[in-house]
Amino acid sequence: MSVQTSHPILHPTLLESGPLALAHSQDSRPEQTALEIAQRAVLNILEDFAAEKSDLQLGQRATLNIFEDFEAEKSRMAGAQRAALNILEDFTVEKTLLQAAQRSALNILDDFSAEKAHLHETQRAVLNILDDFDQENVKVQRANAQLEKEITDRQRAEEETQRANKELLAANRELEAFSYSVSHDLRAPLRSIDGFSQALLEDHADQLDSSAKDHLQRVRLATQRMSVLIDDLLNLSRVTRTPMRWERLDLSALARSIAEEVQKADPTRHVEFVIADDLVAEGDWRLLRVVMENLLGNAWKYTSAHERARIEFGASQHNGRRAFFVRDDGAGFDPRYADRLFGAFQRLHGPNEFPGSGIGLATVQRIVRRHGGEVWAQGAVERGATFYFTL
Repeated sequence: MSVQTSHPILHPTLLESGPLALAHSQDSRPEQTALEIAQRAVLNILEDFAAEKSDLQLGQRATLNIFEDFEAEKSRMAGAQRAALNILEDFTVEKTLLQAAQRSALNILDDFSAEKAHLHETQRAVLNILDDFDQENVKVQRANAQLEKEITDRQRAEEETQRANKELLAANRELEAFSYSVSHDLRAPLRSIDGFSQALLEDHADQLDSSAKDHLQRVRLATQRMSVLIDDLLNLSRVTRTPMRWERLDLSALARSIAEEVQKADPTRHVEFVIADDLVAEGDWRLLRVVMENLLGNAWKYTSAHERARIEFGASQHNGRRAFFVRDDGAGFDPRYADRLFGAFQRLHGPNEFPGSGIGLATVQRIVRRHGGEVWAQGAVERGATFYFTL
């Protein structure tokens, strides 16, 4: 604030002393009054200035206080901002944790849905199992009924088997008695016929013509053949009656011993025996020797028409079982009549071609069956034969 006047502003001391004071005293009184007024105005101005200065200082202090308060507020605001940032950071972490928790919850819900679906499938499976169980229970009941029927039938069959065994035992006794009867009662007439025929040929040869002698020779041959047939029948009946003694047998060694015997009986023949090593079996030694003698003997006999021959004894697999075989390259047989080979007195070759009674293979079949096995043959005419058997 300022005041303008037409007089210069003078300090009061200058007005009271010195030349100016003198000059001034000489002025008129109105000018002194105006000067005083001016001085008072200046003093008022100075007082106003001082007041304004004081107010300004107060304002400055207030402003400083405001600034200080502002700094404090700013500091508090910065602290609040940091707190807010920390809260936001914590919120972010919590948000991340919450999102992770949400994902875990979703995974749990997914797993729960999968487990629920699996549980439904399990329930359906259990229901199916129960249905199957009911069906199986029905089947088991039917099977039990069938089993009871089979047990009843088996008991009935066992009873019938026992009766049949008793009847068979009685029949075997009768057969044994018949065998003895055949052995003693038929042999005597046969010996008489053969003996008297021989006596006629020796004692009355000069009285018999060639035709009569031929007839007598035929009678003798027939009686001798009849005697051989009786012996074969007796041997066949003994095969089915003789008790069996089971033991471990070396069939290779048995075949070699039989081969040596037949070669010694006719050393002029050229026959190669090929016998595999280490062929063993469980069975009755005496009965299995009869089997090997018949099969190797037949091979020896039916290769007699060949200058050189080969007889083999070995083993192979047949339907999961070990099958032994005797193979030759002799006369063979017509495969159309293979089913007749093992019948008693059934022969595919005439007695003029190869001697024999036709009982040997029937004996082989019975012995093999007593050992729980089977026997069969393969062959072709003039291309040899192979006889297989299992035990």
